[in-house]
Amino acid sequence: MKKLSLILLSALAFLPLRAGKIVTDSLWSRTLGATVKYNVYLPDGHGKTERTYPVVYMLHGLSDDYTAWRVRGGMQTVTDELIGTGEAKPMVIIMPNAGGPDVHNTYNGYFNMPGWHYEDFFFGELVPEVEKKYSCGGSKERRAVMGLSMGGGGSVVYCQKHPEMFACCYALSPWLDDKGREVEGEETSRDKLYLVSQAVRDNSAVDFLDRASEETIEKLRTVAWFVDCGDDDFLLHLAMEFHFKMKAAGVHNELRVRNGIHNWEYWHLGLRLALPFASRNFE
Repeated sequence: MKKLSLILLSALAFLPLRAGKIVTDSLWSRTLGATVKYNVYLPDGHGKTERTYPVVYMLHGLSDDYTAWRVRGGMQTVTDELIGTGEAKPMVIIMPNAGGPDVHNTYNGYFNMPGWHYEDFFFGELVPEVEKKYSCGGSKERRAVMGLSMGGGGSVVYCQKHPEMFACCYALSPWLDDKGREVEGEETSRDKLYLVSQAVRDNSAVDFLDRASEETIEKLRTVAWFVDCGDDDFLLHLAMEFHFKMKAAGVHNELRVRNGIHNWEYWHLGLRLALPFASRNFE
């Protein structure tokens, strides 16, 4: 009997984990005057019952698009593994499009700027549409936002402006400001890289804390914050400045500085921290 049990356990170890799936969808945005694509990760069993799921909004970086987390970040494999082992709860993950590789001629960014009112689109159109369609979210306690680089900065600012909407924020290598011109655009021609750089400066997550009222600070305390940035990342100084300003304001936040630079190897590994973090903070 003991031998049989060992054989059964060995066989189970090689069984595949229950896999979710990724579907590509889109919606017409009246705000942007364009069709916006997005990828959606659906956990195994989604749609077979009336169950609703927590939701994560996973934002890509500058010059990438809605496919980046799947194609370059390997997020489906990581998510399947974490849900399969119980480290993460079954969840829906929305990966919206907010840019493209031709940064000088294509709008990038998660903020409102001339000709590109993405923030209005995100909160006014995307969130209501996807949460109804995919039976997810619905409240602060069941909603998280995370992202890398440009998306990491967008995640932080979204939670600063709308703390009533998100349980937590996980920012990987976040682009939190552009006061030192960390990303150069063509000011003379005011190309689209200049516009997104200026929008990041105008929506500085670092300066936000200098002008926040005590009422606002109190609302920030209702969000779980995690910033994760490599020790050789060119944006590390912004992550550290943000961390210490949050700490001085009495807003608890986690800062992790791991070995690494501003690349997909770092962000892929970061997912293994980010999704369990979100799961712990749902409800």
